[in-house]
Amino acid sequence: MELKHLRAFIVLAEELHFSRAAQRLAVVQPALSMQIKALEQELGVRLLERNRHSVSLTEAGRVFLPEARATLHQAAHAADMARASGRGEIGRVRLGFVSSVLPELLPTLIRSVHERFPRIELQLKDMPGPDQAAALQEGRLDFGLMRLPAVYTGIQTQVVLHESFVLALPVGHPLAERECLFADDLQALPILVLGRRYAPGFYDELMQALRAQGVALPLTSELGEFTTMLALVAAGLGVGLLPAHAALAVPPNVVARPLALGDHRAATGLAWAGLDTAVKVTLFELMRELFFKVEP
Repeated sequence: MELKHLRAFIVLAEELHFSRAAQRLAVVQPALSMQIKALEQELGVRLLERNRHSVSLTEAGRVFLPEARATLHQAAHAADMARASGRGEIGRVRLGFVSSVLPELLPTLIRSVHERFPRIELQLKDMPGPDQAAALQEGRLDFGLMRLPAVYTGIQTQVVLHESFVLALPVGHPLAERECLFADDLQALPILVLGRRYAPGFYDELMQALRAQGVALPLTSELGEFTTMLALVAAGLGVGLLPAHAALAVPPNVVARPLALGDHRAATGLAWAGLDTAVKVTLFELMRELFFKVEP
């Protein structure tokens, strides 16, 4: 059964006139008659009664008409889906992320995808950078948003966000009265930081920047999440050293004060192992447009 035969039958069923139907289909009338005859032979039933003066649907034709329309609609939908997939406008993208992108960067990406590519499904996974890297290498993720630097075999990265650092303090802490803090202010404080095993490059560069300021931190705890860090700060169990965007979601009884660390900035990057599908290319180009304006 050919789609053109279904289309011919539907138009003829709507017009009930061979000449007008042929005109709508842009075919000659004998060709239309042959298509209808071929369809009836395929089905083994008569779909139309016709004589020199009129055309009408048989009972089989009336039953067949809505099914033919549904089949033609489904075929058009299937073709649209295939073309959209080829253009990278439909499909699933698995994206890993670190929790510090939740306040701003990730919502911006999600909104843009929903507005511009509503048939792309983002499957989000909250996971540390090293776990993202392993998932990218094994093909379990398509992209990752992780702390940089991150050097892993077969993985490329691009900075999407540079941030200064802040110190998260409980409300009422003496340093909370200051407009800006310096590395020397960290001496003898119970400092909470993101643990090295969760972001080794980030941790090593932060410690190097502090040493350059002549400060050796008396670390209280190395944590896996900035959200956990802020909860401990709120409980009065230390002060948190973290990038500015990660402090956008401070609890009500916590304040964040800028921390001067010279030229050192925290970097968050997009990571990927390959752009081997159209939908991956689409999401990559969208993120390039949204975030790749960061100065290196």
